[in-house]
Amino acid sequence: MIAQLKGRIVAQDLSYLVLDVAGVGYQVFASGRSLSQLGGIGAEVTILTELVVREDAMTLYGFAHEAERTAFRLLQTVQGVGAKAALSILTILEPDQLAQAILAGDKAMVARADGIGPKLAQRVVNELAQKTGALASTGLASGQMAQSTGEGAQNSGQNGVMQDALSALVNLGYSRTEAFTALQKSQEGADASDISVLIASALKHLGR
Repeated sequence: MIAQLKGRIVAQDLSYLVLDVAGVGYQVFASGRSLSQLGGIGAEVTILTELVVREDAMTLYGFAHEAERTAFRLLQTVQGVGAKAALSILTILEPDQLAQAILAGDKAMVARADGIGPKLAQRVVNELAQKTGALASTGLASGQMAQSTGEGAQNSGQNGVMQDALSALVNLGYSRTEAFTALQKSQEGADASDISVLIASALKHLGR
C-alpha cells in the first residue's frame, strides 16, 4: 500500500501530476482543488495517496490533506460512485462543504460536479447521511488542521449533537433541508452542545 509520496512535480495536467521520487515518476490523479494547492511543475511536495487496484489497472490518487482522502474513501462507498466521480465532487466541494450538503440533504450542491447527475447526487446525500461524522473526525476542514486536539474533539462532538438533533427533527416530520437550516440558525444563539436546547431553539425557528 502506497500511503504517501515525497518528491518533485515534473509534469501536470488538469486531472493528474507526475511526481519524481528518487528518479521514479509516479502518475498521481487528484482533484482540481488538491492540484491547485500542491503547486506547479518544479515544486517539492509531500502528497497523501490512495492506491486503487482494479482487474485491469493500478491507479494512484493523491490528496493535499487527510480530510480529502477520508471524503474520497467515503464517497466510493456509495453505489455508482467511483474514483473519478469522487474526485469530481471533491473538486467542487471541500470536505466540510460536502458534509454540510449531506446534512442539509442538498443534492443540488453535489450535482454541481461534472458527471454527477441528480439521481446520483441524491444517492450520495442519502447513503452518506449517517456518515458525515467521519468527515469531521479527521480534525481537518477546508484544508486546514484544527488548531488543537481539544478543538478537533469539540468540533467532532458538536457534529454528533447536530446529527442527533437533525434526526430528531426529521422524525417529527420536517425535511432534512428545513431542519438543517433551522439548526444552523439555532447554533448562533443556543448552546450547540446541548441537544435539547438546540432542538427547542430549532422548533422556534420552524414555528412550533
